[in-house]
Amino acid sequence: MKAVLCKAFGPPETLAFEEVANPTPKKNEVLLQVHAAGVNFPDTLIIEGKYQFKPPFPFSPGGEAAGVVLEVGEKVTHLKPGDRVMGLTGWGGFAEQVAMPAHGVLPIPADMGFEAAAAFSMTYGTSMHALKQRANLQTGETLLVLGASGGVGLAAVEIGKAMGARVIAAASTQEKLDVARAAGADDLINYTEGSLKEQLKTLTNGQGVDVIYDPVGGAFFEEAFRSIAWNGRMLVVGFAAGEIPSLPANLPLLKGASLVGVFWGSFAQRQPQDNLANFQQLFSWYGEGKLKPLVSQTFPLERAAEAIAHLGQRKAVGKVVVKVR
Repeated sequence: MKAVLCKAFGPPETLAFEEVANPTPKKNEVLLQVHAAGVNFPDTLIIEGKYQFKPPFPFSPGGEAAGVVLEVGEKVTHLKPGDRVMGLTGWGGFAEQVAMPAHGVLPIPADMGFEAAAAFSMTYGTSMHALKQRANLQTGETLLVLGASGGVGLAAVEIGKAMGARVIAAASTQEKLDVARAAGADDLINYTEGSLKEQLKTLTNGQGVDVIYDPVGGAFFEEAFRSIAWNGRMLVVGFAAGEIPSLPANLPLLKGASLVGVFWGSFAQRQPQDNLANFQQLFSWYGEGKLKPLVSQTFPLERAAEAIAHLGQRKAVGKVVVKVR
């Protein structure tokens, strides 16, 4: 089979596209014929050795995939060959086939195509876990989404609206804000047009925001936290800006607020039943038309390195997907 390979840590242009042996599933795995694979921020990190885990060389990046089950391990009972599925691979998704842990694999709804499914697992799974289990977002609360035009950001906008929140979307250009508006955002903030804190003060009549969803990190992290409401929750989702920020410890004290970490991959593994319930709700909202995954660009498998570079340069709006079949 064909696969994109990382043979040594480095930038996307160092990746190879080669013929490799077909994988064999272990007892708790399924073998997937990949049709499409989502591109995510961890892909930009794992190939440079900057992610939480470092696979042995050579490996294929690609943390989520959608396709058809070819084979199941002997301990897998909830899936069978021929099933249309999506799920987490950890790595290995940028290949024609991948063996993936069965606990992270879910059947695709009948009305969802492979490209949409490849754009769904990580972004919507992350944002649902963040807003439900970690933030306990309530109807009527105000949600600020930073980086609102990206994959997880747009998912947070849509899920926040589905949960009954008022959503304020923040991004760096009007084009990106228009995308967030189309996803349901109530109010928009352009980072380049004045102080984030002052704009939030105006929009909330000085009360601040109840929940902040931050997949970006960087320069606006502290400024956003200074705009949080009493008993507010700030969700640490990722660091797409490349800078891991720090926060003066007196600010959570003065605000009576919480800084809450979000690690959906670990949650899905540790609490599979809660994760399944999350996806049942997400699929229900998808069927109702409340969630509409935006795939802004697709790349063929042989150009997966370009897809990773495109995302790493923060050019992407919505999700970028690698088409395999």
